[in-house]
Amino acid sequence: MSRAARLATAAGGETRLNREQKFGLGLTAMIAAGLLLWPPQGNPAASEAERQAAAQAQTRALLVQMAPAKRRDVDYAALDARLKRMVAKPNMVGMAVGVVEGGRITFLSGYGETVRGSGEAVTPETVFRWASVSKGVAATMVAKLAEQRKLSLDQPVASLAPSLQLPGGTQTRATVADLLSHRLGLYRNAFDNKLEEGQSAAFLRRTLFTLNLTCPPGTCWSYQNVAYDAASEMVSKASGRSYGDELKRELFDPIGMTSASVTRGELQTATSWARPHSVGRQPLEVNDIYYGVPAAGGVNSNIKDMTLWMLAQMGEMPAVLSPALLHTIHAPRVATPNERGRLRKFSERLDQPMYALGWRTYEYGGHHVVGHRGGVDGYRALILFDPVRKSGVVALWNSNTFQPGGLEFEVMDMLYKLPFRDWMELDRGGAVVAPEPAEEASGEAMRR
Repeated sequence: MSRAARLATAAGGETRLNREQKFGLGLTAMIAAGLLLWPPQGNPAASEAERQAAAQAQTRALLVQMAPAKRRDVDYAALDARLKRMVAKPNMVGMAVGVVEGGRITFLSGYGETVRGSGEAVTPETVFRWASVSKGVAATMVAKLAEQRKLSLDQPVASLAPSLQLPGGTQTRATVADLLSHRLGLYRNAFDNKLEEGQSAAFLRRTLFTLNLTCPPGTCWSYQNVAYDAASEMVSKASGRSYGDELKRELFDPIGMTSASVTRGELQTATSWARPHSVGRQPLEVNDIYYGVPAAGGVNSNIKDMTLWMLAQMGEMPAVLSPALLHTIHAPRVATPNERGRLRKFSERLDQPMYALGWRTYEYGGHHVVGHRGGVDGYRALILFDPVRKSGVVALWNSNTFQPGGLEFEVMDMLYKLPFRDWMELDRGGAVVAPEPAEEASGEAMRR
C-alpha cells in the first residue's frame, strides 16, 4: 500500500485519497491533451508561438508530477479529518481545498454538497467564485502588460482608465501602482453601497470626484472595489481585448486553468458548480453585482485551477509569470495596520501585515507569506503560500461564514512544524460565524 493510502486508512479515508491520486493522473492526460490544441488556429508570430509552447510544456511538467510523492510536512490524514468536521458544521454546505508542497500539488479534495440536500458532491472540478482573491489576478495581468511595455505601473491612472475621476483631479497624479495597492486616498470601499443598489461601476468611477480625499494618493491605504476595477479598463485599453479575453489568452490558458472565467453565465453553465448559501444554509440567487467589477471580484474556477494559479504565483511557471514580474507584484508597498485587529486571534504568529499589488503579505511564525481572502454573498475564498518553500493552501466554499478561514494557518503550522492551534475553532461550541473582513467581503455579504 502506498504511503498516501496508509495515511488515508489511518484517518478512515482510504477511498478519498485513492480517488485523488487517480484524479491527478487523469487530470494530467486531460490537461495535456487540451493544451495541445492551444493556441487557436492562425499564424501567430514565431516569438508568440514559442512563448506559448514553453508555457504549455511547463504546465504539463507540473501536472505529470501531481501524484503525492512529495508529501513531507503536512499530515494529510489529520487535515482530511479536520475538513470533514468543518463541512459538517451547521453553517457549512460545500468546500474544496488544494495544498502544494515543494512546488507540487499534493492534495486536491472536495467536501459536502454543491447545493444543500441535493446529494451532488463537491469535487476538485466544482466551480466556485473567488471574490476578492480576483484582485491578484488583475494585478498580475496589469504587471504582465507592463512587462510587455504596453503600459507602465508608474503612469497616471487617467491615461489608461478615463472613467476614474478622483477628488481634486488627482487621477492625473495617482499611478497604476497606487490603484493596485489601494493608495488612491478614498475612504474604504467607496461607493460599494451604490454598486449593490444596481448602479454601474463605470458611472460610479466617474462620480468619485465628488468625495473628499482622506489623504493624497500614494500616501495611505484604504481598500477599494469600484475604483480598483479601473484595472479591467486599463487591461482592455492596453491590450485591445476585453478583460476576460485577455486573462484567458495571457494567464488562464497558458497556466492550464480550463475552468477559469469572469462572468456569472460561465459559472452557471459549468458542469459542476457550487450554489451560494446563507449562513443558515439556505440557497441564494447568484447576483451579478460583483461581476460588474471583474478585476475586484469576478473570477470563477474550480480548486484544481486555483491550485495551478498558486503554483504559477510561486514561480513554478516562469514562461508565464517571470521572476521579475512576481517580485513586482508581491513586494510589500504599504502598511495595513487595521489588519492586526481584523486578524487578532492569529496575532500569536501573524505580524507585519502589508499590501503589495493585489496581494497581502505577512510574517507568519517568522516566515514571509503571501495571500488574500475574499467574500461575496454566498461564497468565500482564500489563498496563502510561502514563496520560498513553494508551499501553501487554497480553499473555496459556498456559504456566508468565514470560520474555515483558520484553515490556512493550520496548514502553515504543519508546514513550519509549529504547535497545533484550533484556528478553525472546530472544538468551540455552536456554529461559529466570524465577523467578515470588512474590506474583503461585499457589504451585501456582511449584511446577511
